[in-house]
Amino acid sequence: MDFQISEDSAPSEFITEEQRRQLVGRPPATGAWIIGDPVGDRKFSEPFDIALESGQTLSGARLAYESWGELNQDKSNAVLVLHALTGDSHLIGDAGNGHATSGWWNGIVGPGLAIDTDRFFVLTPNVLGGCQGSTGPSSLDQNGREYGPSFPQLTIRDQSEAFLKLSDQLGIDKYFAIIGGSMAGMHALEIAIDHPERLERLGILAAPPYSTADQIALNTVQLEAIRSDSGFAAGWYYDAKPGFGPHKGLALARRMALIELPLSQRAQREICQVLAVSGEPAYRAR
Repeated sequence: MDFQISEDSAPSEFITEEQRRQLVGRPPATGAWIIGDPVGDRKFSEPFDIALESGQTLSGARLAYESWGELNQDKSNAVLVLHALTGDSHLIGDAGNGHATSGWWNGIVGPGLAIDTDRFFVLTPNVLGGCQGSTGPSSLDQNGREYGPSFPQLTIRDQSEAFLKLSDQLGIDKYFAIIGGSMAGMHALEIAIDHPERLERLGILAAPPYSTADQIALNTVQLEAIRSDSGFAAGWYYDAKPGFGPHKGLALARRMALIELPLSQRAQREICQVLAVSGEPAYRAR
């Protein structure tokens, strides 16, 4: 009978953090679309320069976009459908071939559906800074390195102006409708206010006209959660091996958002109840 001695049962050296991550699975350092990845159904705008609200100018920017249906002769049947924070240009379609997820409005947009591509030319761009084909922090700067933390800060207005740059390139002067939910609803509203001549109809879903103080406060905490992750590396994490990106901080920030949503809904209900008891209207026209 053979006996196992301590030298046989003890590892000759400690398991490293990298080896541990190889065993449990390794999320990529970034989920960005990188040049060289499969293009999928994406198309790309011509490069353009855009003056930002910060006073900076972003040169040679591009937007990735997808489209469905045919633009009619007078280009009056174009519908701009914008995506929320975690979306991209892949409005409809299957996952794969350059698209990590299936379309986020499958069943709503398509032939004979609510947004009928037999009737309308439907356009969905990835937002400027969105990193799913559009210029953003993961894009290469003039020195051939990712912008990373040097990428300029963008506003909802900056991103909305970029959509109109794409529209101009496609020769679309006025949209039959612009539709967006959540962050995209803010983009749609921004275009409607600043450029009412560019659209005939507006569809906004679950979007505010501005960010409230409590939303801004929570966002700063979420940003700090990401920055405090050692994998964030001050924004220079694009060369990190799988498993060594800022995914823990990002996951924590996402948890905060999921906790905040029902709390804000409950607070809204409670405010409405108080106003109802006091006889005050819950909402006033402005």
